[in-house]
Amino acid sequence: MTTPPKSHLFYQSRLRRPMLDQARGVYMWDLDGKRYLDGSSGAMVCNIGHSNEHVLEAMRRQMEKSTFGYRLHFETEPAERLAEKTAALAPDGMDKVFFVSGGSEAVESAIKLARQNAIALGEAQRWKVISRQPSYHGSTLGALALTGYAPLSAAFDPMMRPMPKIPAPRAYLDHLDASDEATGHHYADMLEARIRDEGPETVLAFIVEPVGGASTGALVPPAGYMRRIREICTKYGVLLIHDEVMSGGGRTGKFFAAEHWDVAPDILAISKGFAAGYVPLGAMVAKNEIVENVLDTGGFLHGYTYAGNPLACAAGVAVLDEIERENLMENATTVGAELKAGLNALMERYEIIGDVRGLGLFLAFELVCDRDTLEPLPRELNAYNALVDIAYDKGLIIYSRRTRGGYDGDHFLVCPPMISTSAHVGEILDTLDASLREFQETTVNRRLKAG
Repeated sequence: MTTPPKSHLFYQSRLRRPMLDQARGVYMWDLDGKRYLDGSSGAMVCNIGHSNEHVLEAMRRQMEKSTFGYRLHFETEPAERLAEKTAALAPDGMDKVFFVSGGSEAVESAIKLARQNAIALGEAQRWKVISRQPSYHGSTLGALALTGYAPLSAAFDPMMRPMPKIPAPRAYLDHLDASDEATGHHYADMLEARIRDEGPETVLAFIVEPVGGASTGALVPPAGYMRRIREICTKYGVLLIHDEVMSGGGRTGKFFAAEHWDVAPDILAISKGFAAGYVPLGAMVAKNEIVENVLDTGGFLHGYTYAGNPLACAAGVAVLDEIERENLMENATTVGAELKAGLNALMERYEIIGDVRGLGLFLAFELVCDRDTLEPLPRELNAYNALVDIAYDKGLIIYSRRTRGGYDGDHFLVCPPMISTSAHVGEILDTLDASLREFQETTVNRRLKAG
């Protein structure tokens, strides 16, 4: 790798990577000409692949007309078109769309709309938003208060009011049958118990990722869970917020992952695959009556400068058109089944893989020390970084986090773009096989021999 020049940028750490030269389809190239298969779609963002010419052309056309129009000064045709298409994809009655620039903003907008709705209804005592442990909902202080991932939130606890949590429905760790509705009800009933403990009159909302994102690694809820939490929220007048920032956009085989269980929220947040990495874009979508309640009582006390940016919305329209034109949700289902079968085959080959999970092209596998007990690998192995680096050196990009609350456990998201083919799946699996073999030989076996 060419030695990178001095940089004035900083992000999470001092980690340096090669300079990106170009990206096409599922591949990316650095300045040295090395090719990488984008096996995680960036951070589960580039759903339709890189440099799609139809999207680029739509952006060029819009740039020739206008790149910015402030929402208090003008309405814009791209924003109206994208709002119409988004509302058509959302559950019935969710016809109101509020555009943002990213997932954290979408979640922040959702909880602020929920709060203002409660005030409008004369229920100002409702302010608690229950979430899950572990979970990740964003990096703003409001979204971080909902997040159950201590490595990211603990430092900021004195600056915010952390919200109540219930356990995520990780049936595999509790050795429960995820296909049994009794399991789903077991976890969902923890929500009802927490609402009662907090005082139902104080609980504003429950926020949930229909398929778990970075913190739980493509966690699919047990049978009966999603429907039961909908019933509980309705029973207590608690708003249900779906965080579809990562799971939305079609990669599970449905545009919104909650469609797999035919369950509708009151408010939802979407970003990432919504504009597929072409521009910063996200949205909050809400039920009509919630928005009308807030607008009738003084308006929504919230906003972002780039909300409804015409260039971003033009790109968003083109992305949604491509998902439909190329039948990418169907492809995610078909190719995702091939990839999941291949990951399960790797699990048969490597004892350190303790679980494979996910839907469509939203998949993950988790490493363990003991498959029977699901004891995680020793923390000091830093498996979540080590395996990613090995795969990266071999030209495959995957995404990792620590499964057990952020400090222990290692899971890896394998979520290539929805344009992926069987040939791409084969390349991913071959590289993962070689990477796992190297990781086991150079890291795990060496550690075991050392005692």
